[in-house]
Amino acid sequence: MVERDHWWPVALDGDVGAAPLPVTLLGEPLVLWRDGAGAVQAFADRCPHRGARLSLGAVVGGQLQCPYHGWRFDGDGRCRAIPALPGFAPSASHAACRHAVVPAHGLLWVCLGTPAAPAPPALPPLPPRRVVHGPFDVATSAPRAIENFLDTAHFAYVHDGWLGAPTHAEVPPYEVTPTADGRPVVPDYPAWQPRATASAQGGAWVRYRYEVLSPFAALLQKQPEGDAPADAYLMWACPTTPETCRVWFVQHTTDTTTPDEALRDFQSAIFAQDRPILESQTPKRLPLCGGEAMCAADRLSAAYRRYLRTAGITFGVC
Repeated sequence: MVERDHWWPVALDGDVGAAPLPVTLLGEPLVLWRDGAGAVQAFADRCPHRGARLSLGAVVGGQLQCPYHGWRFDGDGRCRAIPALPGFAPSASHAACRHAVVPAHGLLWVCLGTPAAPAPPALPPLPPRRVVHGPFDVATSAPRAIENFLDTAHFAYVHDGWLGAPTHAEVPPYEVTPTADGRPVVPDYPAWQPRATASAQGGAWVRYRYEVLSPFAALLQKQPEGDAPADAYLMWACPTTPETCRVWFVQHTTDTTTPDEALRDFQSAIFAQDRPILESQTPKRLPLCGGEAMCAADRLSAAYRRYLRTAGITFGVC
């Protein structure tokens, strides 16, 4: 499964404190914890001794201690102590299963296999102020959630009065330009918004730029006026199971006055409108080989599905 060789976000960097943190990735339970040097480690959430959840244990002396028999593991996964046998030197067969984990973009990223890339997706230059929204746990697949982020045709109905209006439901023609590795990009995506700017009475047309960064990640940039930096939204989706996901929205903005909490309240309100629609869709896995009708307004969705198919994605799709 190629997904095992990708980097996936599993938690905010600040979520991992003194206690072990359980998370799920690609259907596999994991535990995140900080070793004696403060570095985050990612293990399979299963003690190699009798299969107990390591996340129920504790960090003792910079080592992860199993809650069942007290076996202790260092940051490399090596078993350092078996309390029932004080003089015994555990071998490599007693080690916990360790996975690669790196911090990037304010999140912790895990790869379950052999990383196909040295790091998570790189970002273009963005405004320095970063506000993280989430996580949101959603009862639909990660690709369903990403496809919704890439779609503006639903703005007029799902986000009436917020991001769109039924009186301006049209999606003008736009072009999808793939990158060299096949990721879809829309350089100029027009959308009508009732709250386009503070001075736009009655709404206005705005221009977006969309880019798929990786199979379950996307970037939206709002084209600025003049030479001002472009405000941007990122959506990162963690595929927890084939039909559920955890998502974060990361906002990079030139707005220096609106409090973080107000920005988070707005994003939470928008996603509260999306959630019931996303969780109502059937099948929950994104169809890649037909079964759903398409129209010209769906060019980006169609390109995204082709990209997933070409990339060999099998998790969360059908």
